Amino acid sequence: MKLLSVVSSCSNRFYCILAKGNGKEGYGHDREVPMKQKHVRVLKKLAPTLVAALVVLSPISNTPVSVGQTIDIERGASLFQKACIGCHDGGGNIIQPGATLFTKDLERNGVDTEEEIYRVTYFGKGRMPGFGESCTPRGQCTFGPRLQEDEIKLLAEFVRLQANQGWPSIPSTED
Repeated sequence: MKLLSVVSSCSNRFYCILAKGNGKEGYGHDREVPMKQKHVRVLKKLAPTLVAALVVLSPISNTPVSVGQTIDIERGASLFQKACIGCHDGGGNIIQPGATLFTKDLERNGVDTEEEIYRVTYFGKGRMPGFGESCTPRGQCTFGPRLQEDEIKLLAEFVRLQANQGWPSIPSTED
């Protein structure tokens, strides 16, 4: 008489019978070990791919971008193109090569937070002029149009975001 499995997750009659302690010599027992080894090998081959897919598709690693964040990024890109791209095209620096906007240079120069990027953009540093409305001394500040505080904050966020991403190409906002 054959025993039917009561365990609903069992797809292999021999495993279910053996799990209940009803296995007998010669009734599937000789196939148990090779089949388990085969399943383990398949799982070992698939595990890295499955883990990678889980991480990539995880909402933790891919936070959704809201419409507001997209608009801020576009505004930051637009401001960057108007005020910064002349010297910092693609995150580089045509005036002082060691002061690029890439993460390694920002960290080395102590400008690796949004607050520090804001401060340098507002007041200037070294050869870079300040763009803030109340920037002083006058010789350290730009002779061109000044930026408002919220615009500089937006620029600092944009620069930090771009640096974290390795300065991918900036989308053009011009029509």
